[in-house]
Amino acid sequence: MSVEEGKKAPDFTGATDGGGKLKLSELRGRPVVLYFYPKDDTPGCTTEACGFRDSAAAFKKLKAQVVGVSKDSVARHDKFKAKYKLNFPLVSDEDGKICEKYGTWIEKSLYGRKYMGIDRATFLIDKDGAVRRIWRKVKVNGHVDEVAEALKAL
Repeated sequence: MSVEEGKKAPDFTGATDGGGKLKLSELRGRPVVLYFYPKDDTPGCTTEACGFRDSAAAFKKLKAQVVGVSKDSVARHDKFKAKYKLNFPLVSDEDGKICEKYGTWIEKSLYGRKYMGIDRATFLIDKDGAVRRIWRKVKVNGHVDEVAEALKAL
C-alpha cells in the first residue's frame, strides 16, 4: 500500500508495551507522530527514541501523540521502554501488517547482501487523521527537531 500526503492515514490496531492495545483512529482529535524503526535497543533506534522522549514537553505543548512501531515483540518493547524511560507507546508489529500498510517493509542492502527490513520512516498525521508529512529513509540526527517544526506548522 502507498501512503500519500493529504490522504487518510491507514488505520490499525496493535499490541503495545505494557500489554495494551492502540488503535490509530482512537487518537483522532490530536496530531500523531507515527514513526517506524528497525529494532529496539540498537544505536540509531535508541538515539531516535530518546530524542522523542527528550522532546516530550514540546510535543505535549502541541497536543501531539508520539507512537513508535517496530516488529519487536511486546516483551522486547517493555524492556526497551523501561531501560530508556520512554514516555510514549511502542506498538509491536510482529506480523508486519502495519509496516505493509505504510510501505515501510522494504528490501535493504548491506555490503552487497540483500534482505528485508523496516525503513526508518515518520508520518505526521493531523487531528483529522490525514497524513500531512512523510519522511522516508530518516537520518536520526536532527530528525526530532524537524518533526517538531513541521508539527508547529499544522
